Order: sequence, then C-alpha cells, then structure tokens
Amino acid sequence: MSTQTKTYLTPEQYLEIERKAEYKSEYFQGEMFAMAGAKEAHNLLVGNLIGELYVQLRSSPCRVYPSDMRVNVSATGLYTYPDVIAVCGEPQFQDDERDNLLNPTLIAEVLSRSTEAYDRGRKFEHYKSIESFQQYLLIASDRVHVDLFTRKPDGDWLLKSADRLDDSLELQSIGCRLTLADLYNKVDMPRTSAGPNNSPLGP
Repeated sequence: MSTQTKTYLTPEQYLEIERKAEYKSEYFQGEMFAMAGAKEAHNLLVGNLIGELYVQLRSSPCRVYPSDMRVNVSATGLYTYPDVIAVCGEPQFQDDERDNLLNPTLIAEVLSRSTEAYDRGRKFEHYKSIESFQQYLLIASDRVHVDLFTRKPDGDWLLKSADRLDDSLELQSIGCRLTLADLYNKVDMPRTSAGPNNSPLGP
C-alpha cells in the first residue's frame, strides 16, 4: 500500500500562489484553505456595513477595507480575509505589495452556519494576538443579532449584544455608531414553516 505525503507550503510559497490565483484561499500552518462564495444576505450585510462606516469615517484618519484585504496575524501565522476591516492610524503591511495588513483596529465577520463556530472560537483567538485589535463585530445573517466584543485596558473582552432594529452599538475604537436598522436594510431574514405566521413558536 502506498501512502501520499502531504506537501506543506511556506508563507512565501502561499503568497506567490495566492497573488496569482483567481479565487481566494486562507493559509495556516503550511496549508491553504479555499474560501466559499457568500449568499445574498451576507453580501448585503457587508455592503451595508462598509457604506455606513465610509460615511462616518470619510473625514477621519481611519480607513475601511472590504474582504479582499488580507490580514496577516504575525504571532500565529494565519493569513485570512475578514469581511470588513477598519484601521485607525497609519496602516502597516507585511511588504511593499501592501496586501497583507498587520494592524487592524476593528474586524467584522458576517456569520453563517458553516463559519460561526470558527469565527467565534479559534479565529477570535488568532485575532486577539494582534496588538492593535480593539473591537470584534459578529453579525448574524439568519436573524437580527449582533455581538460586539471590546478589548478592555486589562486585556479582557467585554461583550455587548443587540437584536432589535432600533438598537445601536458604539464602535468606539473607530469613532462610529452603528444602527441595526441601517445594517440590516433590505436584508430578508429566512422564513420558517414551523408554525402559523412563520413563527417557530406559533401565533
């Protein structure tokens, strides 16, 4: 019986491949992981968030990047593509290509069933090792719900959640205020047939 030896890539090899690739892949510990496409709700939420942040930040020194900007978590070796990134201050990059950001201030991820556990768990652990990283915004795409984690001066993280359209959250790390009605504008929530009036609990 023959056995196949898995080939591991160096970060340099990954970047050489990735910069020429038609589709995006993340990288960790020698392996590349292809990224799946996103559904309409995910894309609308990302677009709405970028639009809201752009309007509020256009006269500030902060910058907003969409999901094509790659983040290099230097301490752990992860290369990943957050859904939305904001940087306050001068952005720092790994090299002159300026496509591997090192110092995000705020990171936002739109959750799906396949990614939520990773985004909340292991990925958050990676992000926490970034010294500049101050706030983590997790946005549900199957219901109106947002979790905002804020780094406290002692290094602990404070969680604030919102789940009503008239709720708002202070993104103090970048000087913005986010209203859920604006974030979820035109986003259709999935329907369930579990009970009358499409409510899982009935009328």
